[in-house]
Amino acid sequence: MITAVHHPLRRRIYDYLQLFGTSQVTVLSRALDSQVGSISHHLRMLERAGVVERAADPTGDRRTSWWTVARRSLTWSADDFADSPADALLAREAQRQGIRVQFERLQRWHRMHNDPVYAAYVGHSMDATTWASPDELQDLSSRLLRTMREWREEIDLDDGQDRTPVFVFSHAFPTEL
Repeated sequence: MITAVHHPLRRRIYDYLQLFGTSQVTVLSRALDSQVGSISHHLRMLERAGVVERAADPTGDRRTSWWTVARRSLTWSADDFADSPADALLAREAQRQGIRVQFERLQRWHRMHNDPVYAAYVGHSMDATTWASPDELQDLSSRLLRTMREWREEIDLDDGQDRTPVFVFSHAFPTEL
């Protein structure tokens, strides 16, 4: 699952389906400025990883291919793959790719935050240094994930408010001072 999602186009496909819901391959192709064949290939890779799944065509026309997310969130640690050196290596590279994507999105935000389209969006940055045992750090991770899920479920997308996609990420790890 990890290496499947951290391919740049696959991550964009997953994010698109998260935001816009069930979609056709041709719509994904146009939205992500990519070839239909490439989108189809990457969807199959994501499907094998259990991240997306085929969806029924709402029009009943079986000639088109529709897809939806199978997992509403992605959370993992490279440490989860310590039993296999090869898998651990892939997981660390996927983790590095994920961090690059997060950093690139943050950099784009800093370049575009003066755009009038986003003037009402303040954004935020939060960091803290504290003490934690391994169990307490896991508890913090679980609480943050639960808070994100609850917050997402509270939003009524049909209430008429203007919204833009928002990217949220966090890391918590042992550190040195």
